[in-house]
Amino acid sequence: MQLMEKTESAGLTSSNVEALHLQFGYNEIRHAQRINVILQFASFFTNPLVVILLVASAISAFVGEATNSLIIATIVLFSVILDFTQSRRAQHAEELLKSKVSQTASVKRDGQWTEVPVRSIVPGDLVRLCAGDLVPADARIVNAIDLHVNEAALTGESFPVEKIVEDETNHDDDRAKVFMGSSIVSGTAAALVFATGSRTQFGAIASQLSAKSPETEFERGTRKFGMLICKTVFILVLFVLTTNLCFGRDPIQSLLFALALAVGLTPEFLPMIMTVTLGQSALRMAEKKVIVKHLSAIQNFGSIDVLCSDKTGTLTSGELTLRIFCDPSGEKSQEVLRMAYLNSFYETGIKNSLDQAILNYETLDVSSTEKLDEIPFDFERRRLSVVVKDSENILISKGAPEAVLNCCTQVMIAGRLQSLDHETLAKVDGRWRDLSRQGFRVIAVAFKTVSSQKTLWSKADETELTLAGYLAFEDPILSDTAETISALRRDGIKVKILTGDNELVTAHVCSQVGISTKRIIQGKDIDRLTQPALAQLAEKHSVFVRVTPAQKYRIILALKARGHVVGFLGDGINDAPSLHASDVGISVANATAVAKESAEIILMERNLQILHEGIREGRKAFGNVVKYLLMGTSSNFGNMFSMAGASVALPFLPMLPTQILLNNFLYDLAQVTIPTDRIDESYARKPHRWNVEGIRNFMLTIGPISSLYDFLTFYVLLNVFRADEKLFHTGWFIESLATQTLVIFVIRTTGNPLKSRPSAPLVVSTIMVVLIGIILPFSPLASMLGFCQLPSTFYAFLFFATTTYLLIVNFAKHKLLMKI
Repeated sequence: MQLMEKTESAGLTSSNVEALHLQFGYNEIRHAQRINVILQFASFFTNPLVVILLVASAISAFVGEATNSLIIATIVLFSVILDFTQSRRAQHAEELLKSKVSQTASVKRDGQWTEVPVRSIVPGDLVRLCAGDLVPADARIVNAIDLHVNEAALTGESFPVEKIVEDETNHDDDRAKVFMGSSIVSGTAAALVFATGSRTQFGAIASQLSAKSPETEFERGTRKFGMLICKTVFILVLFVLTTNLCFGRDPIQSLLFALALAVGLTPEFLPMIMTVTLGQSALRMAEKKVIVKHLSAIQNFGSIDVLCSDKTGTLTSGELTLRIFCDPSGEKSQEVLRMAYLNSFYETGIKNSLDQAILNYETLDVSSTEKLDEIPFDFERRRLSVVVKDSENILISKGAPEAVLNCCTQVMIAGRLQSLDHETLAKVDGRWRDLSRQGFRVIAVAFKTVSSQKTLWSKADETELTLAGYLAFEDPILSDTAETISALRRDGIKVKILTGDNELVTAHVCSQVGISTKRIIQGKDIDRLTQPALAQLAEKHSVFVRVTPAQKYRIILALKARGHVVGFLGDGINDAPSLHASDVGISVANATAVAKESAEIILMERNLQILHEGIREGRKAFGNVVKYLLMGTSSNFGNMFSMAGASVALPFLPMLPTQILLNNFLYDLAQVTIPTDRIDESYARKPHRWNVEGIRNFMLTIGPISSLYDFLTFYVLLNVFRADEKLFHTGWFIESLATQTLVIFVIRTTGNPLKSRPSAPLVVSTIMVVLIGIILPFSPLASMLGFCQLPSTFYAFLFFATTTYLLIVNFAKHKLLMKI
């Protein structure tokens, strides 16, 4: 394609843009409604548990229980404030991280080209596009040079579409337009926006296909856990309410007691704990140069057990240096360098590290040449060609040696043409293979003279070429790569290399960093395999060479089919399908816009060590969420179960409804600092996934142990201290609060709790809550809350009961925690 253009717009002015924003809104498919702080706070009162408690408070007030009503309402208010404050902080953290990787576009405003957020683009804006860009809106092409666009997201067609400039003859021709959701493969263009947001073709499709995204493993695990708790709550509460009514107990008190039990059993702070945990983890990851676009991706990130990546920029520095340029016989050739320079200089696609190395090696004078056309690179041909007017018109092709040699019929050695017969082919083929075995990345350069009468060329013209020679590049292995690969393997992560490079240089690099090259799988072999056969092969082997984006996609799906959580690190235009297909798409800050948009994790530096630290941080976040779940399903469940049993056996309620709610609030308050806690090194060394069955087994084992100690407390209070109703309530309130909060120090680690140091905030919040429980009977609030002072000997029993309970839980936990 040749340069095509028409009169270019001067773009919009700032005042124009403001008016158009009011008319058309932001350039977003789904408009995120900004809820003001008051409405956001009010939304927390729509939680079903909160509604139930407020109704209970109203009922209490209606029947004359004003004190109970006030206590319930106060506890609800404090819980909502705590939940709202923590969630707002986490939300702000997520928005801050997203802003660091938000998409921008080059737009002409007030006569100047400037970068603006994509969401701020309006109809009438003039946008500038180049290779690797996502098209930010539907637009008519004003001018273009060799513009090829991938419209697979709209049409399903994987091959790039060549575009033309709009004029009066092709106003309705889609080839003269670019559309939101597509991406620029090669070339440059300026385009005038005519539709944004939901008015674009992509927006229309998105609104029709507004079905919910597939459930992630994290969401699925949360849902299953929620169902487990709901079933337990329903059965227990129904049993308690029915039994109390059958025994002729006060209906209002029985109802309030049952509702309080429901609250005590329900981990109503789970969403807040997860949000805060993941939010704080995201901020720590950002400090380590890992940006998380969606908080829910953190758990999947920590669950990765297979990481797929190219070798360039991951195992090696990615900073290539041109070391050799030679003819097919191996003699240094300045002409080979010049042809490669012309090819890279005139290429309008993304200039990769090979092109940069060629252009940086030496600046050549190309002022006497003129570009006539370009045949863009694709992964099927593995080469790129430009047609240049020099002393004569020549087509210069540059690419993978095998791909270029397949198009050649002659070779140029020492200025003489030779036919490429079998003997010569064996020699020139051996030359580049020898260089590859030495660790060099090698490309071939070929050419042919073309007719001056022709104006357009295509890949059909890449025939009967003459091999000019080879260029060899050095890409040094990163100094810490072998150590990082070993650390990843130690932490349960297999690294698999999916590269477009040849098997010789790949084997050289992989063998030096500890990745097995016992068998290297070729891309051409993958095409002959069924998906189940590929899954078996992908499971066993670690290195795949000469693979296309489509083959990478198949490998990732095959690994997922084997039950792996797959992370894929990609930065190219054609990596988007694989980034989408993987469990965790990972890209880098300097990647193409297409890749960054498709990824959930962005590395500010392409470095395996940074990636490894991010994965460990993800495991830490998930570990802290699990701690909260284990707290809610162990002693807390046991205490609520004990209350249900005691309500049947005792002549009075074992604890007043308001006391249960206060106990639950203080218990939740102690857990707010769980997101700050450390995790065991052993936990960080293996990937973890949701195991609701393991959590249920933990609940059914540790819960009864807690209940046994509750029944022991009942016996001691009734038979040793001869407790009346108020003394019983006070004693059990303190004992239950102490056991169910202090148990966090035992279940937070699979090992010896004395050798695993918890975070300072967790220690402070837990001890503070226990002290508050002990002090309450001595405070002015005691009478209103229904508490009384306890005999000093009770505290000796409390110490004995709490200590032995923690010792027994510590003994019972080991096998249970190892399975979660």
